[in-house]
Amino acid sequence: MPVYLAQTGRIRSALAMDVRTGPLERAKEHIREYEAWAADGGIHACPVEARLSDGLKELKAGEADTVIIAGMGGGLVIRILEEGRCLWDSVDHWILSPQSDLDQVRHFLEANGFVILDEAMVKEEGKFYTIMSAARGRMQYGRQIQYLYGARLLEKRDPVLRQYLDKERERVGKICRELEAGGTGGMTKDQSRAYEALMQELSWIKEAKDEMR
Repeated sequence: MPVYLAQTGRIRSALAMDVRTGPLERAKEHIREYEAWAADGGIHACPVEARLSDGLKELKAGEADTVIIAGMGGGLVIRILEEGRCLWDSVDHWILSPQSDLDQVRHFLEANGFVILDEAMVKEEGKFYTIMSAARGRMQYGRQIQYLYGARLLEKRDPVLRQYLDKERERVGKICRELEAGGTGGMTKDQSRAYEALMQELSWIKEAKDEMR
C-alpha cells in the first residue's frame, strides 16, 4: 500500500511496519521493485522505509500524520491502538480496516475520544471489507446497528452494505431454520441460547435494512 501511494504521488514518505520478518521482507522487495521502476523513469528513490515493529511501538511521535491499520482482526486493531495511546494526539488521521468485530472497534473509538469521519465498504472475491476514516473528536451512536454496520454507511445507504446485509440475512436465517428443524426432542439449552442470539441478529439486520430505505 505505501509503495502504491508513493508511485501515484499521494505521499511524500511512509513507514511500512510489521511485527513479522516475512511480511517485512516482502515489503522490502516491493520497495526494491519501486526503485527499479523509479530509475527507469528518472524518479528519485522510493520514499518508503520498512521497519520491524509490534504495532506502533517503534513509531515516534511526529513521524506520521496518517496511520493505516489493516489486514487483521478487530481485537488486534484495538490492541495496537491501545498500546499506541501516546501517539493519539500526534497523528491527524487514522485509517482502520478491521476484518472482524467491527462493532467492538467502533465502541472503542467512541469511548476513547475518536470520531469516525467516514466509512467505505468494498467487496472483493466474495469477501466484504470495511474501511473507517477516523480522527480525534467526539461521537455518540447509541443504537446497536450503528456499531454493527456503521452509522456513515447506513446514512449513505451504501449499496455494498445492502449486499452484505442480504448475505448475512440468508446465512443467519439458514442456521435458524436448521435449528428449528432439529431433533424431535427440541433444542438443548445451548441451542436455545444460540437461536435467541441469531434471532436478535436477524432483527438488527431488518432494522438496518429498514433504515436504508
